[in-house]
Amino acid sequence: MTGEITLLVPPTAQRGRGAHAARPAASAFRAAGLSVTTVTGTDPADTLRRARAAVAAGTRALIAVGGDGTVSLALQAVAGTATPLGVVAVGTGNDFARTLGLPVRDPAAAGRLAADAFARDGGSPVDLGRAGGTWFGTVLATGFDSRVNERGNRMRWPRGRARYDLAMLAELAAFRPVPYRLTLDDGAEREIEATLVAVGNGSSYGGGMRVCAGARTDDGLLDVTVVGRCSRTTLLTVFPRVYRGTHLGHPAVTVHRAARVTLAAPGLTGWADGERLGPLPLTAVCVPGAVRVLGARSTREAHSKDG
Repeated sequence: MTGEITLLVPPTAQRGRGAHAARPAASAFRAAGLSVTTVTGTDPADTLRRARAAVAAGTRALIAVGGDGTVSLALQAVAGTATPLGVVAVGTGNDFARTLGLPVRDPAAAGRLAADAFARDGGSPVDLGRAGGTWFGTVLATGFDSRVNERGNRMRWPRGRARYDLAMLAELAAFRPVPYRLTLDDGAEREIEATLVAVGNGSSYGGGMRVCAGARTDDGLLDVTVVGRCSRTTLLTVFPRVYRGTHLGHPAVTVHRAARVTLAAPGLTGWADGERLGPLPLTAVCVPGAVRVLGARSTREAHSKDG
């Protein structure tokens, strides 16, 4: 049987920030009179197995300590259950935490917020996306951005946003628009040529790139950002604007909203929450209120704070 609260720390974080961040988070829950158990595994699959076992055994909350990869593991364990999720964001990107207005790289504050929310209301309902049997909280990337993501995840240096900037420049050398088949709620199949199609439950990926800047996690819909056929020069102009979300006003960019999206394109792989889903075609659906998140603010409030 697990303790009342379970901290999920991935194996790669045990000797780094994750292990250090777990201590103040645990202290915050213990100060609130709750017992704490730490769960990790030998690899991501084992860690997920242990997280699911903790949920099945009745833990009262699962707290993900790490980055978006750790959050992704936690979502697979708690989505669709009554177990709330807490997030102590100390990773590279932390996009799920940013989307929900949670503290980033401040484990003591994140722990206190989660403990207070657990005692107060048990967390706020948050929508999730689901594609290929995998839950995701932020963005499903396909096209140029998924290729950048794939390259960036292979890189060990530099850290943070600069890694994706360098990966973007490298991918430009082989850049070509891709023929997509896009199907939304109306069932009509749209054939388009696009640089990328991003499906957002949340607003950002890659450490703050707000590709789906208008996405909300409480509206039951996914935002589908389509960057159409454009030249390398145009892409170099548009892509940096993703960090502020101002790319949405460019003529090459269109946005759709739908509860269900099917994407098909040759030779492309989908990535969600920074994790590889597999080759297209993929169908993504929005599941309203699929998880309760401790301390989460509405997306509108989070966006207002971000300015």
